[in-house]
Amino acid sequence: MSATIRRAVIPAAGLGSRLLPLTKATPKEMLPVGDKPVIEHTVRELVASGITDITIVVSGGKGLIQDHFRPNPALVAQLRADGKTAYADAVEEVGQLSRLGHITYLDQHGPYGNGTPVLNAARNFGDEPMLVLWPDDVFVAGTPRAQQLIRAYEATSCPVLALMPMSPADSHRYGVPVVKEDLNDGLLRITGLVEKPQPQDAPSAYAAIGGYVVTPGIIDELRRQTERWYQHRTGEVYLTDAINVYAGSRAVYGQVIEGQWYDTGNPLAYLTAQFAAALADPEYGPHLRRLAQGLGDPVPSA
Repeated sequence: MSATIRRAVIPAAGLGSRLLPLTKATPKEMLPVGDKPVIEHTVRELVASGITDITIVVSGGKGLIQDHFRPNPALVAQLRADGKTAYADAVEEVGQLSRLGHITYLDQHGPYGNGTPVLNAARNFGDEPMLVLWPDDVFVAGTPRAQQLIRAYEATSCPVLALMPMSPADSHRYGVPVVKEDLNDGLLRITGLVEKPQPQDAPSAYAAIGGYVVTPGIIDELRRQTERWYQHRTGEVYLTDAINVYAGSRAVYGQVIEGQWYDTGNPLAYLTAQFAAALADPEYGPHLRRLAQGLGDPVPSA
């Protein structure tokens, strides 16, 4: 029987350089999508999926993340005293996420690459499997993406990657899985990943996106990669590289995620996510649709 997944890692130590100068002083994880910072969408997804231990791996300048989730009883009391009950409830509920998800913070140490924060956090996790979700993704789905990944792990007891169908022309933007077998219900047995292939070289019509169930075998491979890095001090340590090596000899699965994925890691993607969230808001959406239609009208002559 598969071990229950209780733990998750959110790597949040990146610089957000593709969004500069917006992220010069504000962590990219704290940029709003709708009425929440983007990292809060990820934390809520994990809590809704039954995760009880969340480690957010940070670097210098990310104190706003901790401030956001830290309970603030004084502010709540002031808002209630002022009769601003709805605001008080909202602030209090965000603070409760830290308790429900048992959020802890860890400073990143080690080579550059997204495998390092995973390895940093894994030192506290023993032999347990864990979820890894990036803090700049937003999923809108009936069943949270994290829960879909957990179900796939429970069915296979193996590492799982989140996948989405892609247009062949977009293959150069993603890691593309080599699919060995389609097991139905979106579950695929994969034997490797090809990083950013040209369309004619793409081994499948799926893209690996932000979301993984990582098992101790993957952590062992990350540890070996890190040891090699310290010997040669070249390259970077990437989670997908460790998964690719592992998949060469052991079972790895991909789960095609049902839902809408919004990446916020570059300006156009961020604006798209923000616009989609605004349009979905029942109060603001109708007004913004009228505004967008009006902006499309010809400018009247003087």
